[in-house]
Amino acid sequence: MTLPDTASNPAGADRTFQVDLRGLVDLLSHHLYSSPRVYLRELLQNAVDALTARHALEEPAPDDPFGIRLYANGSVVRVEDDGVGLTEADVHTFLATIGRSSKRALEASADEPVRGWGKITEQRGDFIGQFGIGLLSCFLVADEIHVLSRSARTPDAPAVEWRGRGDGSYTVRVLPATARPRPGTTVTLTPRADAGEWTRPAQVHALARQFGSLLRHPVTFDDGTGGGTGDAKSNGAGAAVNPEPAPWVRTYPTPGARSRALAAYGKEVFGFTPLDTIELDLPAVGLKGIACVLPETVPAGRRNGHRVHVKGMLLSEQAEEILPEWAFFVRCVVDAESLRPTASRESLYEDDTLAAVRDALAERLRAWIARAAASDPDLLARFLHAHHLAVKSLAVHDDEILRMLLPWLPFETTDGHTTLDEFARTHRTVLVTSSVEEFRQVAAIASAAGLGVVNGGYTYDRELVHRLPEIRPGASVADLDPETLTAHLDPVDRETELAAAAYLAQARDALAVFDCDVALRTFHPASAPALLVDSREARHERTRSQLAREQEGGLWGDILGALRQEAPRAQLILNQLNPLVRTAVAIGEPELARTSAEALYGQAAMLSRRPLRPAESSLINRSFLDLLAHALRKDS
Repeated sequence: MTLPDTASNPAGADRTFQVDLRGLVDLLSHHLYSSPRVYLRELLQNAVDALTARHALEEPAPDDPFGIRLYANGSVVRVEDDGVGLTEADVHTFLATIGRSSKRALEASADEPVRGWGKITEQRGDFIGQFGIGLLSCFLVADEIHVLSRSARTPDAPAVEWRGRGDGSYTVRVLPATARPRPGTTVTLTPRADAGEWTRPAQVHALARQFGSLLRHPVTFDDGTGGGTGDAKSNGAGAAVNPEPAPWVRTYPTPGARSRALAAYGKEVFGFTPLDTIELDLPAVGLKGIACVLPETVPAGRRNGHRVHVKGMLLSEQAEEILPEWAFFVRCVVDAESLRPTASRESLYEDDTLAAVRDALAERLRAWIARAAASDPDLLARFLHAHHLAVKSLAVHDDEILRMLLPWLPFETTDGHTTLDEFARTHRTVLVTSSVEEFRQVAAIASAAGLGVVNGGYTYDRELVHRLPEIRPGASVADLDPETLTAHLDPVDRETELAAAAYLAQARDALAVFDCDVALRTFHPASAPALLVDSREARHERTRSQLAREQEGGLWGDILGALRQEAPRAQLILNQLNPLVRTAVAIGEPELARTSAEALYGQAAMLSRRPLRPAESSLINRSFLDLLAHALRKDS
């Protein structure tokens, strides 16, 4: 931006901003547009809007439709349309006034044509562009823009030439009608040397296919050799950029043919063969498209980008906002009429319409799941195998999905991976753990004891298991706690317990540093020497109490020390059925007894597969070395 001449503007007089065009283009390239490639999208958009306005004035001959023609040969890039065109007044109003938008034009005059090479205001909702700054994107790849246009509103209208330069200067000339025999507009760019990446013929063709494959108007591309870049030709005038309409608007001989065509399109767009395709149709906002169900599991919480077109023009390939977060098992490609793009036209404006569309599309996905559950068990099984986590996240918040799918969802249990419906048939009370490590600690022993335990440590699982009675009346669900498990372990006879009393006392003394009690029981499998019963919450509580006691002294230290005695303790339960334990409890040597108790604790802690504390790792190493040294001394 440059400052005005203060000599010609006395103090207090109104002034007009002076725009530094190079600075504005730099701002666009670094902060508004994600890439210089958008220049071609903006030119296509203006051409499409001009064609929309032209159709409002007249209908083309059946054998000579209005269209868009692209040309690139490495030296120039040209976009030509048969749209409504511009008058000289339009050129001064819309090409020479930076930031002039259709909204302000609409407010200024109901008869004044607006952006897009001369839009008709009463049809503003039919146009893609709404922000009036897109032509400047051409300065991202060229230093000069040449526009030649002729208005379709007046039969004998002259041609108008506009040349804009990156330094902010421009010229306008009125030319004879013969300079452009047909109404419409041609934009020609002479690319800069550093813009070759975006203006090579093959790249221009690829960008045209990317942005305009679903446009309703015919678009062709010519690379200077009378054709395209390897694609099928269109009547010798170049390659057809959009030779066929969107697959969801075509007619097919059978439903199976339609399904296969949609799946093939999904594979072409996304690169994978969909598990299934879900047709999306929201007439209220003019939205049509498909959702492709991913055939493989995706990481929980990862939101997929969706391909969104607005009135046929590609808006974004990574639009996350079109679907709710839980729908990460699909990728969508849609074309909508009423969604509102942001100023960069690379994402969607968050408004009530988008919120309503998101809710409606979510309902379509729910309906698809319901249909699969009711009529296609094989599809449902394949879907749940890949996406059970996504469905669990949905079931937590959606009662209808919960009722339909909870009986089918797989869970990790003491009977293996199975559904809750099958598990509840064989276990009157379903116990659920609060963590994965707790389940791993008790799974083998609980199974041997006939207890039915579900691993509730995975995301959503514990909450869903507790809702089982809602869909299976009579089912009982309870949290697994140490008392429940130990109550199912058989006590040893009194004589055996008295014989092991000295060893148990030494073991308790050795493990007191870990706030761990020691008990002797019998349980299966006999191959398990010990079970460490200790919850994450109990460990956290003991750690908190320990830190508080260390930070306080005097009377408060004594009080906290007394409270610490009430903190939940871990429990090492030794298995009398295990030969190693029977040998250990008979040890008469105090130091060896302590070492064996530490080794049994370390082995049980490792089997729980929870993270070991530094003191526990040190204990495991020390007890192993001590036992090894004892064995070597004995052999010698």
